[in-house]
Amino acid sequence: MLLKELLKEIEPTETVGAVDGLEVTDVCIDSREAKPGSMFIAIRGAEADGHAYIGKAVDAGAVAVVCGEMPEERREGVAYAVTADTREAAGKLAAAFYGRPSERMKLIGVTGTNGKTTVATLLYRLLRMRGEKAGLVSTVCVEVDGLRLPAERTTPDAVTLNRLLARMADEGCRYACMEVSSHAVAQKRIAGLKFAGGIFTNLTRDHLDYHGTVENYLRAKKAFFDGLGKEAFCLVNLDDRNGRTMAQNTRATVRTYSLREMADFKGKILEEHPEGMIMECDGREVAVNFIGRFNAQNLLAVYGAALLLDTDKDKTLEILSALRPVEGRMETVSGKNRGVTVVVDYAHTPDALENVIRTLREVTGTGRRILTVTGAGGNRDKGKRPIMAATAARMSDRLILTSDNPRWEEPEDIIADMKAGLDEEQARRTICITDRREAIRAACLMAQRGDVVLIAGKGHETYQEVKGVKHHFDDREEARIAIDH
Repeated sequence: MLLKELLKEIEPTETVGAVDGLEVTDVCIDSREAKPGSMFIAIRGAEADGHAYIGKAVDAGAVAVVCGEMPEERREGVAYAVTADTREAAGKLAAAFYGRPSERMKLIGVTGTNGKTTVATLLYRLLRMRGEKAGLVSTVCVEVDGLRLPAERTTPDAVTLNRLLARMADEGCRYACMEVSSHAVAQKRIAGLKFAGGIFTNLTRDHLDYHGTVENYLRAKKAFFDGLGKEAFCLVNLDDRNGRTMAQNTRATVRTYSLREMADFKGKILEEHPEGMIMECDGREVAVNFIGRFNAQNLLAVYGAALLLDTDKDKTLEILSALRPVEGRMETVSGKNRGVTVVVDYAHTPDALENVIRTLREVTGTGRRILTVTGAGGNRDKGKRPIMAATAARMSDRLILTSDNPRWEEPEDIIADMKAGLDEEQARRTICITDRREAIRAACLMAQRGDVVLIAGKGHETYQEVKGVKHHFDDREEARIAIDH
């Protein structure tokens, strides 16, 4: 693609070098991915400044550089363009380079603290089950109409994202469903994308290590809806007090869903048991393979979005009844041992932990103990650690605090931060086992017939990150080994 055409997307304040006639064959924001013909976009990140790698990108063959300030050293034959915001530029340039893939299909974004993965994945599965070609970008995986690709983060960088969406569009996908994290909005990874709809699930404390305050976190989420076009829909959860706030300034058509209030899509839990529940959606009964109020809200969001995407109501309810939980979300691990039930869930916030444990308590009935194994991620919001521990201890019969993804912190320090939130009585029912494998094993050994062991925090993840290295670790694998011995 001609550089001159690409630069029209960002209107640079200054250019140096021969722009006219220069052909760009690739776009990248990582100098290690630069090759002959590349355009390299220098972005200042939290840990590294792309401007320091301009030389390496040019050495690798980059013929164009987009940067926030003109470098002192400039190579002959390379074009340089300066723009005020290279993060936003990356999204716009990538979208243009890859043929504006989000405009070639209907792109649905899902944001919120909890439920993003479930809603995005179930909507994607529903669309495919109604016969549509669709794509998915989620924490668990990326899928192109059933072809599974690995996922590195909730929302990829702008270049990777547009490359994935272009692949989906090129393969005939009419729809794409994606999680939109607060980081992605704040870092403008979704710049240049056109969304056909946005869904808000809920908002509770999370990512304060990055956003600083709950207000900043809320503003990042809200910015996604503020940016929707007037032809899009904005579907918000009225059971969350922030639902109306998200829709305040959007140009999109606002639609609502709720289990408690009058809404465009109204739901109700009629009956619940360990294997699932019977819900009412707009006055129609449907049996689903999910449990818990939070899952009822997630399913209601999927139901509403499906109808907004022109799915027949009867067909939508039929497919809802056939959907299954997403990996690592209230996933039951079966084994031979003593009638113990083990549940693995991604819950890593106080609110998510409370929802999961409350749901398990409601469906398992009286006389069955809940033993919870949980930890907290390193180099993340420290303020939620004692709250998570107190929540788990208050709602569980026994609590085991252990290591999650300690990253660059010492796991013992993280556990100490969590334990500080316990009162004297809670501390007596809590034990600390740093080794996560041993913690899972201990919980399964302690459990008696009929008990439930909840392993929370990592869900679908198949690794444990320690000192910058990801070691293979899967809670589900460890649970199966523990309950079979």
